[in-house]
Amino acid sequence: MWLSRSWTTRDRRPGEPPDAYHFVDRATFEAKARDGGFVEWVEFLPGQLSGTPVPTPPAGEDIVLEIDVRGAAQVKERFPDAVVILVVPPSRSEQEIRLRGRGDPPDLVAQRLEMAAGEEEAGRDLADHVIVNDDLDRAVEEVAAIVEAHRSTD
Repeated sequence: MWLSRSWTTRDRRPGEPPDAYHFVDRATFEAKARDGGFVEWVEFLPGQLSGTPVPTPPAGEDIVLEIDVRGAAQVKERFPDAVVILVVPPSRSEQEIRLRGRGDPPDLVAQRLEMAAGEEEAGRDLADHVIVNDDLDRAVEEVAAIVEAHRSTD
């Protein structure tokens, strides 16, 4: 499987690897969007754009997009055969712990938690599969099994 690398206009978090995203300024992002360079993009939070460049995976690789629900809806509209897997936290309190643990400031954590319920509801309506990420190893195994099942039907 080939994981795409999203573009974002947000600042890199403390300790976040520089290759976690393609970090760009707003003008660079908007120019790429105008040129049709994204398969999906959204204003994730006020002032923060995020998007997936048109994929160029190695031959024979399945493409994995790690995107939000609005982006997944755009992808599903363009590619109806795309398989959408919604990964949800076991609880809002665990989600808050994880957001704080990755270094997000309190105001951003609050914004993300405020968005979460609506995103999860929309995601459950859109998704082909839902996985609760309460155990990372099991969640990874579930994703792998879903991908394998879809590969065998293609």
